[in-house]
Amino acid sequence: MKTIMMRSALVFVAIMLLAVGAQAAMLTAKNGMTLYVFDKDKGSVSSCYGFCAYFWPPYIGTKGEKMNKHWTLVKRKNGKMQWAYNGKPVYLYKADKKKGDMTGDGKEGIWHIVKQ
Repeated sequence: MKTIMMRSALVFVAIMLLAVGAQAAMLTAKNGMTLYVFDKDKGSVSSCYGFCAYFWPPYIGTKGEKMNKHWTLVKRKNGKMQWAYNGKPVYLYKADKKKGDMTGDGKEGIWHIVKQ
C-alpha cells in the first residue's frame, strides 16, 4: 500500500512540474496576458481583421519600440504596427481575463500559445 501511495505521489509531482514548465515557456505581453499565433497568417502578414480581430486583438506596438532579437514589428493593413515573434504576428484573446489565462490555446485548431 505504501508503494502505491508513493508512486501516486511521484506521478502527481511529475504532472505538476510539467504543468509549471509548460506555463514558464509561454510568452506574455508586457501586461502579463498570454500571447497567441494564428495558423492562417502567411509568414509575417496578419490574416486576422474585423470580427477575428475583435476576439483576437493584435498585440500592437509603436514604430521605434524595441524588444529582444526574436521580436519585430509588422505593419497591419490599417498602418498600425503589430508585434511578431520569430516572424509570426502575435495576438491576445478577449476571453482571457487575468494573467496566466490561456483559454484560447488550441481554439478551432488554429490558435496556439506562443512558446519560447
